[in-house]
Amino acid sequence: MNFIKKIFSGKADITVHKQFVRFGKGEYRRRGLLNLWKTKNIKIKSSFEFANDFVLFTAGLGNAVFNGNISSKEQIPGLQGIKKGGKIVYNVSNLTSSQIKEIAPMVHNFLLNADGNGIKLRIKGKLPKPGKSENKIDEKFCQMELDEKYYGAVKEDFFWDLPECKKANIEHIFIIKDIIMPNGETDYAKIREMAKRKGRIIRIANVDGKETRKEIEFEV
Repeated sequence: MNFIKKIFSGKADITVHKQFVRFGKGEYRRRGLLNLWKTKNIKIKSSFEFANDFVLFTAGLGNAVFNGNISSKEQIPGLQGIKKGGKIVYNVSNLTSSQIKEIAPMVHNFLLNADGNGIKLRIKGKLPKPGKSENKIDEKFCQMELDEKYYGAVKEDFFWDLPECKKANIEHIFIIKDIIMPNGETDYAKIREMAKRKGRIIRIANVDGKETRKEIEFEV
């Protein structure tokens, strides 16, 4: 289940919290972009926020092989990494779907490509810098092309609230109203990581030319 669906389903967890650590108070437009195009195959494009979700979704489809970069704040057994900017970066090749699911709890960012039977995933190798304006958000940061047999799984995870369609575009507005600091912590880096974000998400969907909106309050 992707991080947006977790919020709308009342199932926010630590993976959702990680998505919002980079955000301070304010209104952030054109975030969590998602585009669906259904023809003979299924094509889905997204902004960087869905990188981890795309990788884990792909791993859940079956046998695929993953290559690229992984970042973590801890040593991942069996992998050799390089310390960079407070994290450990791993350049990996030929990881299986099972291995991806096994190491997922230790991973901060998956920036991986994947190939399998009816599966093609391409994700850019470097995260965008925080604070980019809404007009500079890369809506093709993640690109996934799948056999049509996976349409049901795609719709259930990423487009669960939309009617049947051939084309859909979704964007979100993140409105952070408050940052709740942890009690008793004095280390600034830990405060930043542990602080909860409280606010509202507006989900705007355009389905075959018709726009709908829904919103939800959240605290993660």
